[in-house]
Amino acid sequence: MTVIVDSREQSPFTFKHDRYGVQIQQGTLTVGDYSLAGLTDKVAVERKELSDLVQCLGRERERFERELQRGAALDAFAVVIEAGWTELSGGHFRSRINPHAACQSVLAFMARYRVPFLFAGSRAAAEYVTWGFLRQYLEGARKRWASIVKAHGDGSGGEAA
Repeated sequence: MTVIVDSREQSPFTFKHDRYGVQIQQGTLTVGDYSLAGLTDKVAVERKELSDLVQCLGRERERFERELQRGAALDAFAVVIEAGWTELSGGHFRSRINPHAACQSVLAFMARYRVPFLFAGSRAAAEYVTWGFLRQYLEGARKRWASIVKAHGDGSGGEAA
């Protein structure tokens, strides 16, 4: 599996754990921070630290909503947060935004754009969730492709001998 990491990603995941079996390529993504080689127009993950998410719920809201709109147009898109829901709801961040308002904004975005926000709880867990989300999409794409090929033959246009 080849993961494309957006060249603007400031603190990219390395996917070094043996279970990942990932090759990394840098590239410029139109949406998200991580995607798959050959599938950047189909799947992406947006990574957020808690402080970054809180900024996106406040003063960077319009830019973030545009990102969510682009993400919602993909086959699969998720926002993966390097913190837990309790950190957001408990106000464990530096901002004047009310924790209740922050939580309601996240819930509104999930409903409005049909984009999951996956609160992983830690950076290591967020890396795992990102890898798993991309891997599951790739496996599903392979299965869909195999069923299309099976239903339509080998694609050569000729009959089997």
